[in-house]
Amino acid sequence: MKPNFNIELLPEAIDFLDKLDDKTRGKIYYNIKKSQFVNDNNLFKKLNDFIWEFRTLYNGRAYRLFSFWDKTDGKETLVVATHGILKKNQKTPPKEIKKAEEIRKEFLDHKAKNK
Repeated sequence: MKPNFNIELLPEAIDFLDKLDDKTRGKIYYNIKKSQFVNDNNLFKKLNDFIWEFRTLYNGRAYRLFSFWDKTDGKETLVVATHGILKKNQKTPPKEIKKAEEIRKEFLDHKAKNK
């Protein structure tokens, strides 16, 4: 079975995951992989027009990896994970969404310049 999209982790997302213990990191990777094959808002949810989040609830903690879609090549659909957080309350912090939007803009601008 072919995944619905490929995933690229930007350095800040990798750093976030590297700081977690092995079991937590494994659970997040498992959920990311699963989200490539099933459409489930508990795993991958749209936050606004451009930003999505990979969602993992593990040991009573809510982990989020912010991401966006990159369809600029017209070939494979790519989801780019920008950074991650451990959520402290119900509401996703607006500053984290804004940060993901800024990273998205930089990523797409850089990609357009280097074509």
